Amino acid sequence: MIVDCALYTRGVRQHRLDDVFAAAQEAEHEDGFVWIGLVDPSADEFDALAEGFSLPELAIEDAIRAHQRPKLERYGDLTFAIVKPVRYVDHAEVVDVSELAVFVGHRFVVVVRHGDSRIPSRARQTLEGDAETMALGPWAVLHRLLDLTVDQYLEVAKSVDVDLDEIEDQVFGSVPGEDHAERIYRLKSEVQQFRRAVVPLVGPVHRLASGQVPGIPGDLQEYFRDVEDHTLRVADSIEAADTLLTGVLQADLAQVTVAQSRVSVQQNADMRKISAWAAIGLVPTAIAGIYGMNVRNLPIADTAFGFWAVLVVIAASCVLLHRAFRRNRWL
Repeated sequence: MIVDCALYTRGVRQHRLDDVFAAAQEAEHEDGFVWIGLVDPSADEFDALAEGFSLPELAIEDAIRAHQRPKLERYGDLTFAIVKPVRYVDHAEVVDVSELAVFVGHRFVVVVRHGDSRIPSRARQTLEGDAETMALGPWAVLHRLLDLTVDQYLEVAKSVDVDLDEIEDQVFGSVPGEDHAERIYRLKSEVQQFRRAVVPLVGPVHRLASGQVPGIPGDLQEYFRDVEDHTLRVADSIEAADTLLTGVLQADLAQVTVAQSRVSVQQNADMRKISAWAAIGLVPTAIAGIYGMNVRNLPIADTAFGFWAVLVVIAASCVLLHRAFRRNRWL
């Protein structure tokens, strides 16, 4: 679906164009260019664009299918870029990734959006308020899209760092043995999503910043270098966050293992105590059971001191067993 299509002359918006073929004709205007914005377009809509602006088939296929890696490709005088804006849903700790496919021609720029992102509308709004920059043409649009996207990367990186600090406090300041592995693993997975949006963009931005792509106005070159610097900073932040999450996950698992080991040791100690007292209690039980049988001729059973002798044997046996267990640290 085409959400906006307008002609810009000397950096000023002239009028909206509802017909793609009219836009292609207007794109030949001496001092202007056409900016077309689409959201989840159909193949039929792209057929009209391809015919009007001679868009390459391979680039169109990538723009329709989406789910591409960030990249920058040249097709003759046309530049095709894939950019992945992100936003951080803090309450769910989820990195939401959208996608922009950008066709930059001499007199036109086509921006295709997949997903929920306000980057194209914000870029159009800010550039329409800056006629001097807009007058630099389609490359100014690509720069602003990249600039806003990378600024959003910086915001997401800060939000991830805040959650990292919370996780560290939980792991190292909570009740020993409390398991935080699920939250750590979930955040680590989202950081990987973030990495897939940022790291592949480093190369394309470097090409734009280093002058490897022809046609970029000299006034924009230094601004692309600024975008490259911010992109590298975010990439470094992601690597640090991923490394830290790996360390925190290992520390959490180690704490859980130690806590489980302590519980196991305590259980073993309790079982030894129970076994020791059971063994001590077994002696009087066995002797009393034997002498409680209705049989004759038991040793010293018929003597005057037999009862007391049996009690002494029971007591002595229990004392000896108790001392033996204490010596072996069972009690």
